[in-house]
Amino acid sequence: MYGLVVRFDLKDGTGDAFDVLTREAVALIRDAEPGTLIYACHGVDGDAAARVFYELYRDKDAFEEHELQEHVRRFHEKKERYLAGEPRVEFLNLHVGKGVPQSNVQRP
Repeated sequence: MYGLVVRFDLKDGTGDAFDVLTREAVALIRDAEPGTLIYACHGVDGDAAARVFYELYRDKDAFEEHELQEHVRRFHEKKERYLAGEPRVEFLNLHVGKGVPQSNVQRP
């Protein structure tokens, strides 16, 4: 398993447009990327201008394949107009979890 969490802080008043862009990308990710296991965008309680993405991939190769997709490159290009600053990205290595095969867990 290979994952990441990304926090986007948006410019005031751009949340709806960012959400439309996100829904379009997620529809294509859902249909075209079997190695992308979870790709979820969350709003943040108390911060209407923030979005947090949680992404979980079969492995690092699946993540790299995801990044090469035209719909993902288009999302990255178009999202820039909505951002108030640089996104915060944290890459994750699963240690323990529910709903994932234990053979994919990486021990610390």
